[in-house]
Amino acid sequence: MNFVEELTWRGMVHQMMPGTEELLQKEQVTAYVGIDPTADSLHIGHLCGVMMLRHLQRCGHKPLALIGGATGMIGDPSGKSQERNLLDEQTLAHNVACIKAQLAHFLDFESDAPNRAELVNNYDWMKDFSFLAFTRDVGKHITVNYMMAKDSVQKRLNGEARDGLSFTEFTYQLLQAYDFYYLNTHKGCKLQMGGSDQWGNITTGTELIRRMGGGEAYALTCPLITKSDGRKFGKTEQGNIWLDRRYTSPYRFYQFWINVADEDAERYIKIFTSLPKDEIDDLIARHREDPGRRELQRRLAEEVTKMVHSEEDLRAAQEASQMLFGRSTKEALMALDEQTLLDVFDGVPQFRISRSLLEGEGIKAVELMATETQCFPSKGEMRKMVQGGGVSLNKEKLTQFDQPVTAADLIDGRYLLVQRGKKNYYLLIAEE
Repeated sequence: MNFVEELTWRGMVHQMMPGTEELLQKEQVTAYVGIDPTADSLHIGHLCGVMMLRHLQRCGHKPLALIGGATGMIGDPSGKSQERNLLDEQTLAHNVACIKAQLAHFLDFESDAPNRAELVNNYDWMKDFSFLAFTRDVGKHITVNYMMAKDSVQKRLNGEARDGLSFTEFTYQLLQAYDFYYLNTHKGCKLQMGGSDQWGNITTGTELIRRMGGGEAYALTCPLITKSDGRKFGKTEQGNIWLDRRYTSPYRFYQFWINVADEDAERYIKIFTSLPKDEIDDLIARHREDPGRRELQRRLAEEVTKMVHSEEDLRAAQEASQMLFGRSTKEALMALDEQTLLDVFDGVPQFRISRSLLEGEGIKAVELMATETQCFPSKGEMRKMVQGGGVSLNKEKLTQFDQPVTAADLIDGRYLLVQRGKKNYYLLIAEE
């Protein structure tokens, strides 16, 4: 496959230096994307860059994932309005290890293929580089005038940042440029890729390579991904959508993709999956004929959840999705882990009850649902709905309004799920 053609139809090319496509058609190219390990998980804002590496490898080229163990200690001013918190060495080492494990879901690091992926950490070549040696050997090649002209610097200096631009952040551009020079010299890396906000940093790298050794170096960026309404991609009311289940459960991850707007789904399925063009074109055509079926969003959610988590996690997320909107069983409910249960029923009314009410012979359902909690406005209404088959406890219909509810009914030893009619849910939380 032609890598540039592949990225172009997927809407993943923003800027590209002249000669880049010709280089990629001429030889197997080593290319890299940099990731700063500011957390111990990637989030979906990183996914576009990671997918560029994935497509690169599928097209026969060699991907390098650079983890910024050194530059992560400083922070890139590009696209930021304030300086980033600095991280200590131990935290960065932990973050690097976690990110490497996540990248293995996307890239082949283990095979004997000549284009197998490699993980590199710029801390390895920066840790013994003294400040004096760096300013003497590297800094002399790039003028302050050149660095000041970059958009990322200009925006911070022209009032977009409350506290201006620190010298620490100003040096980031030169450090990233040196990374490209080092990989060009030691790994034969000729191409750096990244988001469009990285264009200035990347081209500083190509300039440094030219001035220090005259090697071949090229740049390619992808557009910054936004939502159709212009808001930042990947942000929700709960914060970032993470790739690590500790921060974003597979269910909530799946739901994010299911709920994207139609216009966004058409762009995202090209960027965030490896599905071929003809299949995507067919999906989009079918979706436009009947958007209500949300076929495009479902396929997008399936592909990305499977890639980031697993087939098993995808099935569990799909089953969990049926809890609120479709038929489900007590067995399926009991199989949910606690975080997924809370995610599924996030936003439904919750009542806290004393666990002592459920001890021994327990409490009558009518007392629990109409007196101890306000699932029903009165005992009479609750009786009537039970007789009509309209009340469920933990996805099982109640047959008697005075049925005892005991500690044995608790999900995960803490929760009871009451359903009134088809759509009204209540989550009861037992506390000591």
